[in-house]
Amino acid sequence: MMEGMSTPLSLEKITNAPKALLHDHLDGGLRPATVLDLAGQVGYDNLPATDADELATFFRTAAHSGSLVRYLEPFAHTVGVMQTPEALHRVAFECVEDLAADNVVYAEVRFAPELHIDGGLSLDDVVDAVLAGFADGEKASAAAGRTIVVRCLVTAMRHAARSREIAELAIRFRDKGVVGFDIAGAEAGYPPSRHLDAFEYMRSNNARFTIHAGEAFGLPSIHEAIAFCGADRLGHGVRIVDDISETPDGTQQLGRLASLLRDKRIPLEMCPSSNVQTGAVKSIAEHPFDRLARLRFRVTVNTDNRLMSDTTMSQEMHRLVEAFGYGWSDLERFTINAMKSAFIPFDQRLAIIDEVIKPRYAVLVG
Repeated sequence: MMEGMSTPLSLEKITNAPKALLHDHLDGGLRPATVLDLAGQVGYDNLPATDADELATFFRTAAHSGSLVRYLEPFAHTVGVMQTPEALHRVAFECVEDLAADNVVYAEVRFAPELHIDGGLSLDDVVDAVLAGFADGEKASAAAGRTIVVRCLVTAMRHAARSREIAELAIRFRDKGVVGFDIAGAEAGYPPSRHLDAFEYMRSNNARFTIHAGEAFGLPSIHEAIAFCGADRLGHGVRIVDDISETPDGTQQLGRLASLLRDKRIPLEMCPSSNVQTGAVKSIAEHPFDRLARLRFRVTVNTDNRLMSDTTMSQEMHRLVEAFGYGWSDLERFTINAMKSAFIPFDQRLAIIDEVIKPRYAVLVG
């Protein structure tokens, strides 16, 4: 575990590794040029720049705010251009293309349908368009020699009152590509327990869900997500480290909540670059990812918002390699952690692990 390496793996090498992604927001991953193009098509005139490079710089700079609330503000622009079936299809299609080009072999991409109905679409229309984009993206990527499986999580905004409605939407589309439910948005003042009705509905339908918790708010948010809501996974969860102490001799002592997370193998959808941008952690080097990995929590590597964080799965892995000296066996374990934690059926998860991830890592290690 945690291989000591004299020469860290390069970004180029890591790009060739197969990857599994659980936490990626559709409206946080657009190509800057696509934002400009769609803005022109739909008449959205509030963009802060008219050049793709300048727009990319704006998103990256605005997101690096040290505050989750301010980090979320630039999403008004991406959501603003995603209000038609054509725009939603294109963004979903390009998302799959971009992930496949980074050798992501499995991804769960999430978005909030309630944010895309300003142009008159119904919630079902929105999900239909996105799922069609994902499906077409998969076909195009396969034709180009890059096989990828992409599934969808529908998200409810935690400050709104539509979570039960969005949970019902998840169940309606569960056999069409939606594999789970999520709540997202500003944590402080909007505890997950406000949405118990939605989570109870998901459980009553034997369905899976994750909850953004322990990112901008501390242990109480994580406690509610697990104890009251019954989350299958935690989005971010970095603040669980607050329930771990170190004795003078270096022994790590887990509190009851941290022990529960580890004992139950509750996956942590960790997004290192995003966590730095929102102020959840000070730097990649100070990120609790390594501490949690050494304690054998089920940590996974994720992008969160590829546009806002100017990142890819390869770059996220490379930053962790540079900070903590990880080798191939570590990256393979984090990837298998993610695949084990996916919301697709067990046999499908196992097939991707045994037939894709392990063989390709064996080649890299060899």
